[in-house]
Amino acid sequence: MSDSHGEGVAVEYDMAVVRGFALSALLWGAVGMLVGLVIALQLAWPELNTGIFHFGRLRPIHTNAVIFGFTLGVVFAGSYYGIQRLCRVRMFSDTLSRINLWGWNAIIVAAAVSLLLGHTTSKEYAELEWPIDIAITVVWVAYAINVFGTLARRREKPMYAAIWFWIATILTIAMLHIVNNLELPVSWTGMKSYSLYAGVYDANIHWWYGHNSVGFLLTTPILGLMYYYLPKQIDRPIYSHRLSILHFWSLIFLYIWAGPHHLIYSPLPDWAQTFGAAFSLMLILPSWGGMLNGLLTMRGAWDKVRTDPLLKMFAVGLTFYGMSTFEGPMMAIKTVNSLSHFTNWTVGHVHSGALGWVALTSFATLYYLIPRLWHTQLYSVRLANVHFWVATIGIVLYVTPMWISGVTQGLMWRAYAEDGSLTYAFIETVSAIRIYDVIRAGGGAVFLSGVFVMMCNVGKTIQHGTVEVPAPPLPPRTDPLAPAHVVTGGA
Repeated sequence: MSDSHGEGVAVEYDMAVVRGFALSALLWGAVGMLVGLVIALQLAWPELNTGIFHFGRLRPIHTNAVIFGFTLGVVFAGSYYGIQRLCRVRMFSDTLSRINLWGWNAIIVAAAVSLLLGHTTSKEYAELEWPIDIAITVVWVAYAINVFGTLARRREKPMYAAIWFWIATILTIAMLHIVNNLELPVSWTGMKSYSLYAGVYDANIHWWYGHNSVGFLLTTPILGLMYYYLPKQIDRPIYSHRLSILHFWSLIFLYIWAGPHHLIYSPLPDWAQTFGAAFSLMLILPSWGGMLNGLLTMRGAWDKVRTDPLLKMFAVGLTFYGMSTFEGPMMAIKTVNSLSHFTNWTVGHVHSGALGWVALTSFATLYYLIPRLWHTQLYSVRLANVHFWVATIGIVLYVTPMWISGVTQGLMWRAYAEDGSLTYAFIETVSAIRIYDVIRAGGGAVFLSGVFVMMCNVGKTIQHGTVEVPAPPLPPRTDPLAPAHVVTGGA
């Protein structure tokens, strides 16, 4: 794909890697969410746990598929598309792009197979064993070299906010992955390994990784997508470039220290627990700064929001981002955490961010990309609107019962009789929340049906499109992302 610039120079962009990641992300999203529905049903109906297809093995497959397959697939697609246009240059290396695409998808397949066979480190979000960890490192380094090589030869010197968020993701995830996954293999031919850390040190390192995986896999790169694709879709600049920079630096500084809030009331020293909780509370300010920057970008253009399904997804996604980034710090307060920890409240919190913020923003990004990658119009705006409403209803049906059942669990677990014994047996808690597990599964089914609607819409769009450029580049026009003096060609 070519694009023309104000100086009359045409650039041939590499769109093959973008198309590959867009399609693979959609596939892994459907697979991962389908597995998520299965494990939700298993919680409501335990008899569905059979053979190797039980909750313990399917749950990490679900999380790895939706986080590393779907979410990062969209991030790869969105960043490869956006970086080339913001830098006005083709990616540094087509070879590295292919290594990134095929290597990453091979890793997702290896992860699914190994987890199903029971090979796991048992660390949440870091379950994969050492050979796959090494492969992840190699592919991530390939992505990093490709991005930084592109930035080094860019023709547009100022770097837009989206690029800064993607850079933060690359650097921080590299550090987190390597430090958390330092391990000793039992043998060079087997899959088993043991962590270099032990006890509370292992827990602290892991949740430094785990919390910041949420921050730098599910927050910063998605913010990069928001900062690029929202202004593009609404065709107006981001509300405040200055606020985006303030948002970036404050978020990056504060997020990295908040991990200990996962270990409140644990053997971790009390000062460390308080330290993590304090930084978690401070995170409200930069998080809401980003939310407001996105929502205020749509100020004066809500007529477009009413009719455009992509803008609906961005608007609701930003709203859920604000909700989850308020709820999370509140749950880091010790008194609140004593009620919420280990309950479905945490599950509801995670999924309000994962489904409401990450998934909706990712869907909007894919809806933006697919027609442009195949040089056609979206097959059906009506189906995209249906997808939005179905997804939103599914999120509400999923998250709300998790909040209610979580509070129910917390209150029942902390109820004591006059003699100091527990008022409720654990099985009574399980029975009390079963109805909420059923509703949660129903919400997941509704949300997943929206994904299938999207797949049909995307399939029809691709069927009517082509990978060949159908016409010469459009005349230069002002890019809403760029300074006033910068002009660009078509989409």
